[in-house]
Amino acid sequence: MSNMTIFKSGAALPDYLVAGEDDFTKAVAGGSQGKTISIEGGVWRMIVGGEEIAKNEDRAMNFVVVNASPNVARSFYKGVYVKGQPTAPDCFSADGKAPDASVKEPQSSACATCPQNIEGSGQGKSRACRFFVRTAVVLEGDISGNVYRLQLPSKSYFGKPEGDKMPFQAYARFLAGHNIPMSGVVTEARFDTSESVPVLTFKAVRPLTKDEYETARAQGKSQDSVKAIEVKFAENKKEAMPALPPAFKDAEVPKVEPEAVAEPVKREVKKAEPVTPKSVDAVLAQWGSDDDE
Repeated sequence: MSNMTIFKSGAALPDYLVAGEDDFTKAVAGGSQGKTISIEGGVWRMIVGGEEIAKNEDRAMNFVVVNASPNVARSFYKGVYVKGQPTAPDCFSADGKAPDASVKEPQSSACATCPQNIEGSGQGKSRACRFFVRTAVVLEGDISGNVYRLQLPSKSYFGKPEGDKMPFQAYARFLAGHNIPMSGVVTEARFDTSESVPVLTFKAVRPLTKDEYETARAQGKSQDSVKAIEVKFAENKKEAMPALPPAFKDAEVPKVEPEAVAEPVKREVKKAEPVTPKSVDAVLAQWGSDDDE
């Protein structure tokens, strides 16, 4: 079944990808702030240091997934999310089992028994503590370039496939069932327009060439890839804006208007009043002398 045609283009699976399934594909199937691609508002947004620098309103983008966190993580926010402000949660778990050791106010000793994990603890019937998975991706046309974090909310990760529309875990299982490494194919991530919130579905588009595959494997072992899938949170810090990759080259880049600077105002200099000997004596009397101390 490894030579079965699974790609949108109808391409066959090359010999060098046969039985090449990697560890992180198995992990997903089984179970800096850096640069980020966000799906907030149903739009692809490039985020650097917590600040949006470009966006792309296409319904789909093509990536190569070079790494993914092996566990489904959780995060809980007490207040209402405010765009542009630091987004460190009040409580989070990297393994989905217990709060991280860095959490100052854990909501429970275990995620399974946490009151924020009860249906209805969030808006409507939702849970206040949300699931998410972090992946490391590179763009199809820039495989040797920047590594981006793409964080997937629960509805983009869990669920059953509908035809060739698959949530991420189902997609990983599909590839694993054919012994295909996820880092060896171009993956199309597409917004599901039937959903009222941003939800992605995934499908394989084409196999990578041998050179592309070697590059993708190297990217998956890079420090940028490791950082992209780490479940850590910190204050947002400004980073230098990277060169925009091809998928964003015609994207809308927010304009920053220069701040208005008030013109300097010439201060009026008052003429000093003539000092009489009498006034000098009065001032000296107020100052006192060193002997008074």
